[in-house]
Amino acid sequence: MISRRTFGAGLALSAFLRAGQSLAQGADPDTLKVALLPDESASTIIQNNQGLKTYLEQGLGKRIELVVTTDYSSMIEAMRFKRIDLAYFGPLSYVLAKSRSPEIEPFAALVSGGKPTYTSYLIANVAAGIARPEDVKGKTVGFGDTASTSSHLIPRALLKNAGLEAGQDYSFQHLGTHDAVARAVQAGHVQAGGLSKPIFTSLVEKKSIDPAKIKVVAESRPIPNYPWTVRGDLALNLKEKIKAAFLEMKDPAILKPFKAESFAPITDADYDVLRETAKLLNIDLTKVKG
Repeated sequence: MISRRTFGAGLALSAFLRAGQSLAQGADPDTLKVALLPDESASTIIQNNQGLKTYLEQGLGKRIELVVTTDYSSMIEAMRFKRIDLAYFGPLSYVLAKSRSPEIEPFAALVSGGKPTYTSYLIANVAAGIARPEDVKGKTVGFGDTASTSSHLIPRALLKNAGLEAGQDYSFQHLGTHDAVARAVQAGHVQAGGLSKPIFTSLVEKKSIDPAKIKVVAESRPIPNYPWTVRGDLALNLKEKIKAAFLEMKDPAILKPFKAESFAPITDADYDVLRETAKLLNIDLTKVKG
C-alpha cells in the first residue's frame, strides 16, 4: 500500500519535474507582441508594417500584434517587464535596454548599403557660419531623444573630438525626433544639430527640408545598425524560427519601412563601441532616461 506521505511526495516530485520541463522549454505564447520604433505616428508605423505582420504570422504560425510605444523609455520598460516579445531598438536604446534586462538577445541588424552599419551627421544652418565642428563653439545644438544614438550620443562625440564640451562650449536642447532636429536647424531655432544620415537623406528626398538652408558639417564613423531583439526566456525553437524569419527576409515591400536591404546577424559585443563612447563623454548610462 502506498502511504499518504509517499503519495504526496510523488505528486510534489511530479509537479516539480513538470515545472522544470516548462522552464527548460521556455515561453511559447500564441500571440507575439512586436514593438517598433516610435519615430513616426503609431498609426502610420502600424499601417506601413502590415506586410511584416503577415510575413511573421505565416512564417511563425503565431498571431502577431504590432506595438508602438509612446517613446524610447516606455519601449525599454515594456521589454524589461516582458510586455513585448520582440523589439526593434535604436543602437543606444538597445544598450540601455540590455543594461536593465540582461537576458534580452540581439539577433539581427538592419543592412543598408551592403553593411549592418550607418552614420550620423552633424548639420548646421547655412547662415550660422559653421564650416566645421569647432565652429559650433558658442552656438546652440539640437539633439534628439536622450536615448538616441545618431541624434545625441554620436554627434555629441563628434563635438567632443573637436574639443567642445556640451553645456560648457555650447548649449543644447533635446528636441525628441530626428526630423524635429532638422526642422529646428533649418528654421534657425538652433544653429546646429545631429541626426542619422539615412533619415536626413529621406527628409531631403521627401522635400521635408530644404538642402539649400542646411549644410552637412561632419559625418561620423560607422555605427552598428538598429538591432532586432528577442526575449531571452522564449522557447529555444521559437527563438530560432524568429531569427531565421528575419535573416531570410527578402521582400522589398516588407523591408522598405525600415529603409533596409536585408537583416544580418549581430551580437551584443558589436554594441560595445557605444558603451565606450558613453564613457568618453562621461555619460552614466544607468542615469540616461530610458
